[in-house]
Amino acid sequence: MPTEALYIGLMSGTSMDGIDAVLVDLAGAAPSLRASHSHPYPDKLRTELAALTTPGENEIDRMGQLDIRVGRCFAEAVNALLEVSNCPTESITAIGSHGQTIRHRPGFTVPFTLQIGDPNTISQGTGITTVADFRRRDMAAGGEGAPLVPAFHEVVLRSHQRNRVILNLGGIANITWLPADPAATIVGFDTGPANVLLDQWIEHQLGKCYDQDGALAASGRVDQKLLNQLLQEPYFQRDLPKSTGTDHFNLTWLEAHPQAHELSVETVQSTLVELTAVSVTQAVTRHCPQANEMLVCGGGVHNRFLLSRLRAHAGRMKVTSTADVGVDPDWIEATAFAWLAQRTLKQLPGNLPSVTGASQPVILGGIYPA
Repeated sequence: MPTEALYIGLMSGTSMDGIDAVLVDLAGAAPSLRASHSHPYPDKLRTELAALTTPGENEIDRMGQLDIRVGRCFAEAVNALLEVSNCPTESITAIGSHGQTIRHRPGFTVPFTLQIGDPNTISQGTGITTVADFRRRDMAAGGEGAPLVPAFHEVVLRSHQRNRVILNLGGIANITWLPADPAATIVGFDTGPANVLLDQWIEHQLGKCYDQDGALAASGRVDQKLLNQLLQEPYFQRDLPKSTGTDHFNLTWLEAHPQAHELSVETVQSTLVELTAVSVTQAVTRHCPQANEMLVCGGGVHNRFLLSRLRAHAGRMKVTSTADVGVDPDWIEATAFAWLAQRTLKQLPGNLPSVTGASQPVILGGIYPA
């Protein structure tokens, strides 16, 4: 019989570069990371996924096939993780899979969110019970469906001494406000673009998947005119709760600003870094004015230039990696979905209505038995 401690978490975020897979022991008060594996998407699949985030021809057939193909990739990631960890399949209680978001439309007249990566395919391909489709139950309860990780941030990163902001720099940037006062309300929301614009711009212009250490951006200069144009985006001023995705912030969104076509590649890259730094710190100032510490996680934590610009705009607030408090910044989101899967199997709610705007706490996800 499987233990009640070992879970696998799967996360493929808005950067769409691949799958983060973690093996986590959830027996104790705090999750214990046993093993991790990064499973890249094939280039062709990544391109097709990116194309599906915006309206196009023959979407249903394309989505149906990608749903299965992504599910197979998720199953491959699980099996590779089990191999590197030397962990038998039967010891795993369940997989928690976020899926790959291709549309997130909380502002529509009939709101919806769509993540693909068929959990039936994952369960069949691994022999492990799979919990998936976490966002839609929160949306059914009137919430945005995202972000969901703030509930996990509270468990592993809340301090009784420091007013903390947790900043996740994925394709989209999102923050969680964790006040030191245990009675105070937790807030979380997407602030806007992070890696998505940086990655799509450099790939479009130079054929590179990402800007290592932010070197290209650091070689450019901020164009204030373009930055001011980008900051006029209405999303930045929207009230909470709010969430967004790469179906909104993408290369098409950037290229709709004529100034972007008149500047050098490095100037645009530098301006996009500044857009993330300014939009994040303005959001913190507006919604979390008492914050005195920002802990950064997600892929963007490795962009040294971006972190330097965050520090430049953060004033007296300390900006550092979650690694400095003992939590690996690369695996937090995947671990969160292992934790959410456990919550689902125990019939415990996984959302925070103060974050998503849902009318009540609800049990998230559907269960797909092995």
